[in-house]
Amino acid sequence: MTTVERPADPDAALLTAARAGDADAVARALRAGADIEARDEHDRTALLLAATHDQLDVATVLVAMGADPDALDDRHDTPWLVTGVTGSVAMLEALLPATPDLTIRNRFGGLSPIPASERGHVAYVRRVVDTAVDLDHVNDLGWTALLEAVILGDGGRRHQEIVRILLDAGVDPTIADQDGVTALQHAEKRRFDEIATLLRGAR
Repeated sequence: MTTVERPADPDAALLTAARAGDADAVARALRAGADIEARDEHDRTALLLAATHDQLDVATVLVAMGADPDALDDRHDTPWLVTGVTGSVAMLEALLPATPDLTIRNRFGGLSPIPASERGHVAYVRRVVDTAVDLDHVNDLGWTALLEAVILGDGGRRHQEIVRILLDAGVDPTIADQDGVTALQHAEKRRFDEIATLLRGAR
């Protein structure tokens, strides 16, 4: 019979296993007494590490064990917020049963659809618009998800599709940035003709 060695530091073992995606080691650390909300030097919990590194099996275990989807680290990220950066639809789905707070803001004052729209995460945006998240939320820079898709996007097919998805979901295309410039005006200035056409049709 094989004996599984008990980790000397269950909390450290939990965090290491979460980052590495070792769901079995995560379970062993928890059985050995690890605090499911233990934090590393950047205040990241095991669930936040799993979400950041897209370790789906680990996240599934942690959510089932009651891990907090709203635990903030020293960069003001939560497990839910980082899904907007990674664009992982699978992780989004894994976290939803934990009922994350969709109103918590990142360090830029934004919600998850904003970085997702900037980064061109089409599948993520298509899924997140069906949650209760505020799609017209304005971050500290004065940008909505729609504005960020136009201002920081490249105007290509991914960002065109994101603009289409957001408009179909009912976002307000007339919301302007802090200088009073709308998404349409930004698109016209950047010569994003396809996006400008979409925005004109939404007025």
